[in-house]
Amino acid sequence: MSLQAYASASTRTENPREMEYRLFGQVTRALMHAATVDRSDIATRIDALDWNRRLWSVLATDCADPGNQMSKALRAQIISISLFVSRHSSVVMRGDDDFEALIDINKMIMQGLAGPGPGQAQAA
Repeated sequence: MSLQAYASASTRTENPREMEYRLFGQVTRALMHAATVDRSDIATRIDALDWNRRLWSVLATDCADPGNQMSKALRAQIISISLFVSRHSSVVMRGDDDFEALIDINKMIMQGLAGPGPGQAQAA
Protein backbone atom coordinates (compact mmCIF):
# COMPACT_ATOMS: atom_id res chain seq x y z
CA MET A 1 0.00 0.00 0.00
CA SER A 2 2.71 2.53 0.93
CA LEU A 3 4.68 1.77 -2.24
CA GLN A 4 1.62 2.52 -4.33
CA ALA A 5 1.05 5.78 -2.42
CA TYR A 6 4.69 6.76 -3.00
CA ALA A 7 4.43 6.04 -6.73
CA SER A 8 1.26 8.08 -6.95
CA ALA A 9 2.77 11.01 -5.04
CA SER A 10 5.94 10.82 -7.11
CA THR A 11 3.95 11.01 -10.34
CA ARG A 12 2.05 14.06 -9.11
CA THR A 13 5.09 16.00 -7.97
CA GLU A 14 7.66 15.27 -10.71
CA ASN A 15 7.59 16.86 -14.11
CA PRO A 16 8.69 14.72 -17.09
CA ARG A 17 12.21 16.17 -17.07
CA GLU A 18 12.63 15.30 -13.39
CA MET A 19 11.33 11.78 -13.97
CA GLU A 20 13.79 11.31 -16.86
CA TYR A 21 16.62 12.58 -14.66
CA ARG A 22 15.63 10.18 -11.87
CA LEU A 23 15.42 7.23 -14.28
CA PHE A 24 18.80 8.05 -15.80
CA GLY A 25 20.20 8.26 -12.27
CA GLN A 26 18.88 4.82 -11.38
CA VAL A 27 20.16 3.24 -14.58
CA THR A 28 23.53 4.96 -14.29
CA ARG A 29 23.95 3.79 -10.69
CA ALA A 30 23.21 0.24 -11.86
CA LEU A 31 25.89 0.57 -14.55
CA MET A 32 28.38 1.98 -12.04
CA HIS A 33 27.69 -0.92 -9.69
CA ALA A 34 27.96 -3.46 -12.51
CA ALA A 35 31.33 -1.99 -13.45
CA THR A 36 32.65 -2.84 -9.97
CA VAL A 37 31.48 -6.45 -9.70
CA ASP A 38 33.61 -9.41 -10.67
CA ARG A 39 33.41 -10.30 -14.36
CA SER A 40 31.98 -13.66 -13.31
CA ASP A 41 28.86 -11.88 -11.99
CA ILE A 42 27.31 -11.98 -15.40
CA ALA A 43 23.73 -11.49 -14.19
CA THR A 44 24.47 -8.12 -12.55
CA ARG A 45 26.45 -6.93 -15.55
CA ILE A 46 23.88 -8.05 -18.13
CA ASP A 47 20.92 -6.69 -16.12
CA ALA A 48 22.46 -3.21 -15.93
CA LEU A 49 23.44 -3.22 -19.60
CA ASP A 50 20.00 -4.45 -20.65
CA TRP A 51 18.22 -1.82 -18.53
CA ASN A 52 20.36 0.91 -20.07
CA ARG A 53 19.85 -0.44 -23.58
CA ARG A 54 16.06 -0.59 -23.04
CA LEU A 55 16.03 3.01 -21.77
CA TRP A 56 17.86 4.21 -24.87
CA SER A 57 15.66 2.08 -27.13
CA VAL A 58 12.54 3.74 -25.71
CA LEU A 59 14.11 7.17 -26.25
CA ALA A 60 14.98 6.30 -29.85
CA THR A 61 11.49 4.97 -30.51
CA ASP A 62 9.99 8.16 -29.11
CA CYS A 63 12.34 10.27 -31.24
CA ALA A 64 11.37 8.33 -34.36
CA ASP A 65 7.73 9.30 -33.87
CA PRO A 66 6.85 12.05 -36.38
CA GLY A 67 4.69 13.70 -33.71
CA ASN A 68 7.68 14.25 -31.42
CA GLN A 69 8.05 17.99 -30.78
CA MET A 70 11.87 18.06 -30.48
CA SER A 71 13.89 19.37 -33.39
CA LYS A 72 14.77 16.81 -36.06
CA ALA A 73 18.47 17.38 -35.41
CA LEU A 74 18.15 16.63 -31.69
CA ARG A 75 15.97 13.61 -32.38
CA ALA A 76 18.57 12.31 -34.84
CA GLN A 77 21.34 12.78 -32.27
CA ILE A 78 19.40 10.84 -29.64
CA ILE A 79 18.73 8.02 -32.10
CA SER A 80 22.42 7.97 -33.01
CA ILE A 81 23.42 7.77 -29.33
CA SER A 82 20.90 4.96 -28.86
CA LEU A 83 22.51 3.00 -31.69
CA PHE A 84 25.96 3.53 -30.17
CA VAL A 85 24.69 2.44 -26.73
CA SER A 86 23.27 -0.74 -28.23
CA ARG A 87 26.49 -1.59 -30.08
CA HIS A 88 28.75 -0.69 -27.17
CA SER A 89 26.61 -2.68 -24.74
CA SER A 90 27.25 -5.77 -26.84
CA VAL A 91 30.99 -5.07 -26.73
CA VAL A 92 30.87 -4.72 -22.95
CA MET A 93 28.81 -7.91 -22.64
CA ARG A 94 31.53 -9.76 -24.54
CA GLY A 95 34.12 -8.34 -22.13
CA ASP A 96 35.94 -6.44 -24.88
CA ASP A 97 35.50 -3.01 -23.21
CA ASP A 98 34.32 -1.43 -19.97
CA PHE A 99 31.23 0.48 -18.85
CA GLU A 100 32.82 3.94 -18.77
CA ALA A 101 31.56 5.23 -22.14
CA LEU A 102 27.99 4.25 -21.26
CA ILE A 103 28.24 5.81 -17.80
CA ASP A 104 29.74 9.00 -19.25
CA ILE A 105 26.98 9.33 -21.84
CA ASN A 106 24.28 8.95 -19.20
CA LYS A 107 25.99 11.47 -16.92
CA MET A 108 26.11 14.00 -19.77
CA ILE A 109 22.41 13.50 -20.45
CA MET A 110 21.69 13.96 -16.75
CA GLN A 111 23.66 17.22 -16.75
CA GLY A 112 21.54 18.43 -19.64
CA LEU A 113 18.33 17.41 -17.90
CA ALA A 114 19.44 19.16 -14.70
CA GLY A 115 19.92 22.43 -16.54
CA PRO A 116 22.31 25.17 -15.51
CA GLY A 117 23.55 25.18 -11.95
CA PRO A 118 23.12 28.04 -9.51
CA GLY A 119 24.75 31.22 -10.70
CA GLN A 120 25.00 30.09 -14.32
CA ALA A 121 23.20 32.26 -16.82
CA GLN A 122 20.95 30.55 -19.30
CA ALA A 123 21.61 31.28 -22.94
CA ALA A 124 19.00 33.61 -24.32
